[in-house]
This record gives sequence, structure tokens and C-alpha cells, in this order.
Amino acid sequence: SIVVMATTWSLATISCMFTRNYGQLLAARAVVGLGEAGYGSVGAALIASHFPSRMRGALLAGFFAAASVGSVLGVMLGGLIAARWGWQAAFGVVGIPGLVLALLYTKVRDYRTVTLTPRLDSATQSTGGAARAVVQALVRSRTMLWVCIGGASQLIVVSAIWAWLPSFLNRVHGMAPDRAATSAALVVLSGAVGSVLWGAVIDRAGRHRPRAKLQVMALLCIASLVVLVFAFGTSRFGVAMSGQAQFMLIVLGGFLMTCTVGPVSAVVIDVIHPGIRATGASVLALFQNLFGLAAGPFIAGILSDAWTLEQALTAMPLFAMLAAWAFVRASRSYEADLQRIGEAVREEAAATPSTPGTAPA
Repeated sequence: SIVVMATTWSLATISCMFTRNYGQLLAARAVVGLGEAGYGSVGAALIASHFPSRMRGALLAGFFAAASVGSVLGVMLGGLIAARWGWQAAFGVVGIPGLVLALLYTKVRDYRTVTLTPRLDSATQSTGGAARAVVQALVRSRTMLWVCIGGASQLIVVSAIWAWLPSFLNRVHGMAPDRAATSAALVVLSGAVGSVLWGAVIDRAGRHRPRAKLQVMALLCIASLVVLVFAFGTSRFGVAMSGQAQFMLIVLGGFLMTCTVGPVSAVVIDVIHPGIRATGASVLALFQNLFGLAAGPFIAGILSDAWTLEQALTAMPLFAMLAAWAFVRASRSYEADLQRIGEAVREEAAATPSTPGTAPA
């Protein structure tokens, strides 16, 4: 499925070179989105199945951080290619490495799943059945529900700052658009590094007491809130600070605010049946994209129109408080949900004869 998705979005990207009007470009970009839609959830399930739980937070953070690094590189390469060969070439040429990597992915070792119960096997035969099974999982697993809320809330902060930071640097500090974009890219890269580091810290925190993972995530969310509110609100707090010093604070906030990127996926994978990990991860992706990545820039834009952009970006980090609260709530049920899933898998393994291509969680 990863090969199919990557091939689809790479070919759609390359096709942008040959578009001649807005409608054709919109259609090509829509197919890119369709191809990419399931990659995060399937890729997360693949990584989670190849590596033990104690490493998942950091590894999944690295997986998702690669997208941030790729975004920055794409913008840089796109600008260079567009300046030399035009914007259509900028869209198309970057699809060629993706197509090559998609074909190389056929050599990647797949993971062995577990035998599904008759109920789950029946549920996953149709989209509607799979959707109902996931809704039931959300109802049963309070951890998954609260983690989905917390992950989306923290991504509201991340997406708002990533989307509006170039405009902030341009309007408030008078930076030229190209320099403002470059500075904003540094914040994105610091977030990519931070997500991997904090993923490793959170993994280590949960080795002896699993709920500590969620408690540390909550603390890091509050830390990002404090740093970012102070960074964007220096003028309102009456603090005299140079533009460079303020930007360094923003970089620090960017380093902290991506702390949940990998661990939330790891926690969701921990508390869902191993046979439907990709489906569970896709539910988290839906929450995070719809209520996090898409909502953040929109809310910040509304607040900017009502107040100013500086005030809007000072207020947006407050969503980290909602994220921290959700993670604290999730910590109360996490260990019980871990135990429930472990017992269910062991009972199924004892009751179901092993077949080729299956393995324990």
C-alpha cells in the first residue's frame, strides 16, 4: 500500500509540469493529497511493528520530523528550480526522487501482523465496519480519545506558528519576505530536531511507569506555552528585547512545541489491537489534520483580523493548556488500557492456531 500511495503522489507531482491552467493544477495537487493521505498511518504501523514499544516515541518522531525537513528542502529546491526553469518544473522535478524511492520501497521488509478475532476480521471487510470498530475502540479506550484531543490541540499551536511566522517577521520586524521565510524555516527545523529529542526523553520517562510518558508530555506542552507566550508578547508585557533575542526565544518555543508529534502516535498504537494499528493511527491522523493542522492557521487568522497578528500569536499557545489537560486525563487510563490490550491479545493467541505470516504483538 505504501508503494501504491508513493507512486500515485509522485506521478501526480510530476504531472504538474504539464498542467496548462488552474483546474488542471488543482486536480493534480488533489491527487497528490489522495496519495499522501494514508502514508502517515501505514508508515507508523510499519515502524511500530518492527520496533519495541520502548523506542516508538523517538522513532515515530523521527518519521514525522522527516516531513518537516522535506518541506523546508522542498521550498528551497523549488525556489532554485523555479528561478532557473520556471514554476512548473519546480512542481514536477521534485516528484522524480519520490518515484524512485517508491520503487525501492518494494525491497523493504513488511511486518507480520497478528491473527484478528472473528469479530475484528468481519469488521475490517468494509469501510463502514472498520469505522464502527474504530468508534467502538474510541469509546472503550479513554486513553485514545484523550490523546487524539491532546495531539490535535498541540498541533493547533504548531500549525498556527509555522503558517503565520513569516508574516509576523515581515510585519513586525520589517524583514524582507525571502529572509522571513528563511528564518521561519529555521523554526521548522528546530521543531524537527526537538520532536526526536523529546520523543526519546518521553520514551525513557515511561520505561518504569508508563503513565509518566503522558505526564511528561503535559509538562512539555506547558513549557512551550510559557516560552511562546513570552516570546510573542514581549511588547505587551513591557519587556525590552531586541529582535534577535525575541527570535531566539521563538526558536526555543519551536523546539519545545513539537514534543508530542511522535509520542502521541506511539501511545495510540500501544492501546489499540495490533491487527488494526494502521486504522487506529489513521484516526489520530484525522483528528490531528482536521482539528489541529487545518484549524490552527484559520483560528490565528480570525484572531489576527480581530486584534493584531502579534496578539493572535501571543494567544494561540494557550491551546497547549488544553493539550496538557487532555494528556493528564489520558495518563489516568493508559496503564489500564495497556493491560486490557495485552490480555486480549494473549487470550486470542491461546485460542487461535498460529498461521504463517502471523506473530504476537
